[in-house]
Amino acid sequence: MPVTTDFNDNWLFEGRDTVRLPHTAVELPYSYFDETCYQREYSYEKTFTTDPDWAAGEVWLRFDAAMADARVFLDGTEIASHRDGYTPFSARLTGISAGTHKIKVVIDGSENPEIPPFGHVIDYLTYAGLYREVWLDTAPALHIANVKVETPEVMAEAKRVTATVHLDNPQNFAYGGDLTGEVLDGAGKVLASAKAVVDGAEVALSFDGLTGITLWSPTTPALYSLRLTLTSPSGTDSRDTRFGFREIAFTDKGFHLNGQHIKLRGLNRHQSFPHAGYALGRAAQIKDAEILKHELRVNMVRTSHYPQSKYFLDRCDELGLLVFEEIPGWQHIGGLQWQDESVMNVARMITRDWNHPSIVIWGVRINESGDNHDFYTRTNALARELDATRPTGGVRYITDSELLEDVYTMNDFILGNEELGGNRPRTPLRPQQEVTGLPHTVPYMITEFGGHMYPTKSTDQEQRQAEHVTRHLEVLNAMYGDPNIAGAIGWCAFDYNTHKDFGSGDRLCHHGVMDMYREPKFAAYAYASQGDPEEGIVMEPVTFWARGERNIGGVLPLIILTNCDELELTYGNFPPKRVKPDRENYPHLPHPPVVLDNRSFTPEELGVWGMKWERGSITGYVNGNPVATKHYVDNALPTKLQVVPDATAIGAHDAVRIMVRVLDQAGNKLPFLPEPVTLLVTGPAYRFGPATIPLRAGSTGVWLQATGAGEITVTVSHDRLDSTTVRLTAS
Repeated sequence: MPVTTDFNDNWLFEGRDTVRLPHTAVELPYSYFDETCYQREYSYEKTFTTDPDWAAGEVWLRFDAAMADARVFLDGTEIASHRDGYTPFSARLTGISAGTHKIKVVIDGSENPEIPPFGHVIDYLTYAGLYREVWLDTAPALHIANVKVETPEVMAEAKRVTATVHLDNPQNFAYGGDLTGEVLDGAGKVLASAKAVVDGAEVALSFDGLTGITLWSPTTPALYSLRLTLTSPSGTDSRDTRFGFREIAFTDKGFHLNGQHIKLRGLNRHQSFPHAGYALGRAAQIKDAEILKHELRVNMVRTSHYPQSKYFLDRCDELGLLVFEEIPGWQHIGGLQWQDESVMNVARMITRDWNHPSIVIWGVRINESGDNHDFYTRTNALARELDATRPTGGVRYITDSELLEDVYTMNDFILGNEELGGNRPRTPLRPQQEVTGLPHTVPYMITEFGGHMYPTKSTDQEQRQAEHVTRHLEVLNAMYGDPNIAGAIGWCAFDYNTHKDFGSGDRLCHHGVMDMYREPKFAAYAYASQGDPEEGIVMEPVTFWARGERNIGGVLPLIILTNCDELELTYGNFPPKRVKPDRENYPHLPHPPVVLDNRSFTPEELGVWGMKWERGSITGYVNGNPVATKHYVDNALPTKLQVVPDATAIGAHDAVRIMVRVLDQAGNKLPFLPEPVTLLVTGPAYRFGPATIPLRAGSTGVWLQATGAGEITVTVSHDRLDSTTVRLTAS
């Protein structure tokens, strides 16, 4: 029977430090660092002892990923190499002698111009290290290598599942035996079974007449499993694979899932974190998917600009979060060897991830690159050969680009270009045919907007943050109002570290609607507020509520991002005033913001410069009933030190985020409080980053990495407030 063993403990890094994987070669500061510091070679070594049971079958190490150019040595002899930092690879150990052996992995973190995405500048970092897990796998000599599950005729009453099972037979045994398969529902009930004779390296199974099936969708992310059992003269092997029943279609009239038209509202995601880079494991990957689904309330994420963690994709499957996955790259196309490697990346990505129902489109073009007919003919052809069930897309930002893909995917940064001059007025999105240059409409999706056109820090002045919000709202409104656009994916979900050539000079791109700690900026609520009120009420005024924060003074116009039917503002001793969403300026949004301006208030009603500032409150109503209230004080003071972990019960090897906020008397963050907080961590965990960290816009965060079972205590201190302690249990 197959056995998978955790192989992540007791690696010797650079001959001196004993570490557990995932691991980043260099822990970076939050900002202002030299990114070349990790761009060199590193070594990881591990000693292990063979097991007598290995003699009967196959043994290999499976690396989930290594950045970026990896070579694996067994007792000094190279046994494997891999030149892609984002997909898995294996190193075969079969046949090694009994006893103790040494594995050495050499990682070259330099930006090798022969390996995508390198060769020119890129607007993100590729942190060196064994940043995903490593597993020791054992299986019979003839074993299951991969399986591709498809669900044709999804809309038929009686549904069907087909499976193409790829076998691995490195010892060239004679093929023989049986392969059985069972389709199981989410509760483990067997719905259908099939059996086939094993007479070659590829075996097909079919399961017909399935009824009572729930289709996978964002609202009903129903998952099923295919359980395979291979019985052959070399032993018994098994594998469980999750999948979902769903039908996808991109047309010139938008995106359809299971025959239903859905507007795609999404954000791009980099898989990086402060200090740890890429090297946060399962729990952090899962949490990011949950933030996108439940806090940002989007229905799509783009894995910019590379394949991301299997844990992230698994959670997208479970949550019903649609995914656009793409190959590594950023603007640059290298020579023929580079292109060959990129074509291989298409195969690696698709064969790893083709069973995820969340993935609805493959990105087979280098992000924002120019046209290259021969190269992109190859990537599209391979994608269609490997998986005919999903369309291809190719993200570009140049107009009149050759369309070889199934969907014309475009980064449209026209909003803001009016600042460069010319006669064009402020325009959220260009008409499709102006972009494509084609005489007819085609399947079309916006894959980036915003971002570098209006970078916004969480500490920025209120009016800039209001404009940041407005730009996201205007593009979303334009997308919803254009039936020829399948959707729009904003740039981006989270701030991220980058090269010196980009960002604000601090090695950060402040492009996110959340900061690097996943703390929302106001623009986050431009997305969250478009969610259904039944899934959660959103009501976020875009203000710090102060007389002198804005130019000239006051808080008007005040945008309140909400999915409520109407809002009521109470200010000082003035009578309450009800205001409805602004459908005049945002007619297409599912939930337009409420905008308080001179259409509803006179200057005297909210005060003018020199007048006394007053307390205020805003109440949201749905179907005439109050559902949310937010209070503001007129004399904000530090009152509470809030410390909130994402979870208090974690796995013995999980990373967990802890958010720290300084709040005023009404529970609002103090956005300009500069004093730092200090963290003391005791128990089986270590902290990423320094112990003393500044507050940014009233909050900061830290990730802790558990190192075993036990109680972890985190005490946070601030000079002006009582310290706060939280306790976690790792098991």
